[in-house]
Amino acid sequence: MRERPLSTVPWPVLWLLMLGFCLQIAWHFSQPKPQARAEDLLPPPTIAALHLVSLGDPIPLARALMLNLQAFDTQPGIGLSYRQLDFAKVEGWLERILELDPRGQYPLMVASKVFGSVNEPSRQRRMFEFVYHQFLLDPDNRWPWLAHAAVMAKHRLHDLPLARKYARAIREHATGDNVPSWAKQMEIFILEDMNELESAKILLGGLLKSGKITDPGEMYFLMEELKRLERR
Repeated sequence: MRERPLSTVPWPVLWLLMLGFCLQIAWHFSQPKPQARAEDLLPPPTIAALHLVSLGDPIPLARALMLNLQAFDTQPGIGLSYRQLDFAKVEGWLERILELDPRGQYPLMVASKVFGSVNEPSRQRRMFEFVYHQFLLDPDNRWPWLAHAAVMAKHRLHDLPLARKYARAIREHATGDNVPSWAKQMEIFILEDMNELESAKILLGGLLKSGKITDPGEMYFLMEELKRLERR
């Protein structure tokens, strides 16, 4: 088919085409720039559904979910603060991941050190309580994260009763040989900070008489600590 020259097109039609083109350009530049929007953290699926997806090998799935959760603050075109996340959903995901891999330590480390470090006391307390309840399910392996929560409760939240609660839980429940003495003795020093010297002396004296302290250096240190408490 032979093309017709442009000169055969009527001028009114050409003007309409040019006007339409200019209006399209003007409309394009008048539109607001596209903005990245944060995606909401979805609730975790049931543990039965996750086991089905894992095809009988839950540990790789648990690790992948943990990495995805920790990186959720970085989305395409936008960066979030952990404070903007729904911590109820965060807690749900952490619990599901631990159900997939009960021996895993990483979820509790992230709960106590990453999500537990947000600058908002209510969210910190929520994460520390999560660590506390998960600790009770496996004290001899999960004590480090509750010990960290105790330190944070003392120094960041300035909540000595809460710190003592966690330290007492370690003393009472984390009784394995792999749990170091300093972790079992945290409650004594927190009691001293609370000025509950008599309770601290009772715990320390009971520890010395229990026969569980066999290292001479540690025994000497604790005896000197007891003398110092008595002088106070």
